[in-house]
Amino acid sequence: MSDGHGDSVRDDIFSKAVRAGKRTYFFDVKSTRGNDLYLTITESKKRFHDDGKHSYEKHKLFLYKEDFEKFADGFEEAIEKIKTIREGDNEFIDPADEEQETTQEKEYTDVKFEDLDS
Repeated sequence: MSDGHGDSVRDDIFSKAVRAGKRTYFFDVKSTRGNDLYLTITESKKRFHDDGKHSYEKHKLFLYKEDFEKFADGFEEAIEKIKTIREGDNEFIDPADEEQETTQEKEYTDVKFEDLDS
């Protein structure tokens, strides 16, 4: 697979786009000139400008084969921690949850028992 411009086409092995709300994540498997494989993970977000035009803000992470297992272990551990926190381990409290509780508290009025006889 060559396009006449060197190895630029040959190094693309696999690509998967995952749309997630306002973001798109791209998982791209590529090969080096030495035929080693690596992964790039790109986060892309559409940004709108005041003039009505848009552009894409991209952040890219390169992950090499010698780091795959350690990266996967760290990723899984972080996801499990998030699940644990969300299941009731209140080590961290979501500010949105606190705001909702405050709003709910404001819905009630202070009633005194003496007011019930009036």
